[in-house]
Amino acid sequence: MKIAVLRWGHRQRDYRVTTHVALTARAFGASQFLISDTEDKTIRETIENMNENWGGEFNFKMGISWRSAIEEWRNKGGIVVHLTIYGENIENSDVLDRIKSENKNIMILIGSKKVPPDFFSEKVSDYNVAIGNQPHSEVAALAVFLDRLLNGAQLGKSFDKARIQVIPSKYGKKVIENTSDLNDENF
Repeated sequence: MKIAVLRWGHRQRDYRVTTHVALTARAFGASQFLISDTEDKTIRETIENMNENWGGEFNFKMGISWRSAIEEWRNKGGIVVHLTIYGENIENSDVLDRIKSENKNIMILIGSKKVPPDFFSEKVSDYNVAIGNQPHSEVAALAVFLDRLLNGAQLGKSFDKARIQVIPSKYGKKVIENTSDLNDENF
């Protein structure tokens, strides 16, 4: 299953939050991150640096129309999940089971400001999902949704071609740079 995250409504002042959405998307299992309708060269540089240093294949696009991105995704057989506090509660409904049972690629739609009413419609979203029905961060919503969707499996994933790698330790910090020199004895 391929997972993409589409961020709508990015504003210059949202730089850190949008960056955190991208970091969370990558770390929690998404393979693609899109910012619609705007370009931000600082975020592009941040994501390119992250890919170069931390490895993996994390595709990034920006400045695309959200409508076009969703239409293209759906034309390829994928579904769209809109994370919103107004959606079906992930804990109190079977919405996650229904999403998983489709066994399709998923585009997760996340806003940063008040989203257009169309986002809640069948024309745009196959599912409107709430991670609780109280105000909260889109970063938190994305992390919880991906963790539940992937049953935590993504948290043990290693990333190919990483120049920097954290070695889990009980105390202190262990970091290896230029991990091409690693062998199995280091773990």
